[in-house]
Amino acid sequence: MISVRHATQADIPAMEALIKRSGIELSEGFYTSEQAQAVTRHVFGVDTQLVADQTYFVIEKDGQMAACGGWSKRSTLFGADRTKQGADPLLDPAREPARIRAFFVDPSAARQGLGRLLLQHCTDAAAAGGFHTLELAATMPGVPLYAACGFEIIEHMALDLPGDVKVPLAKMRKSLSR
Repeated sequence: MISVRHATQADIPAMEALIKRSGIELSEGFYTSEQAQAVTRHVFGVDTQLVADQTYFVIEKDGQMAACGGWSKRSTLFGADRTKQGADPLLDPAREPARIRAFFVDPSAARQGLGRLLLQHCTDAAAAGGFHTLELAATMPGVPLYAACGFEIIEHMALDLPGDVKVPLAKMRKSLSR
């Protein structure tokens, strides 16, 4: 049985562990081991503002956490609490895109439709919040999912991480039909 629910503060340790497993194992073939380790260590993790805003979700499969991810009505495009600098103001749904944030699937549940299910759940919630467009910063492992779900690459980016490691990302956007 598969269910989607709001993430809670109590879920954070389990989500952090899932994110670490996902970030390392599902990056294989897209990033070098050095890139996967660096982005997982320095960027990936839970943004607790999303948990507080109730826009971050957990997918449970047969009673076990299998995926997590969310959407945001705030300006931060990506990254965990440790990467934030300063305020994270609310977006104007009439003129700014909602953010799709921090999607991670446990490697044991990869390629079973959980990312797509979570993306649809977040898309519906953002649309209900009045947003007309979605935007995200995709890791290379995430690009195929987002492209298959109608997102287009609008900008290629790279993160400069400690140890002189560069990690490519793709800024992607999708208009929501009304």
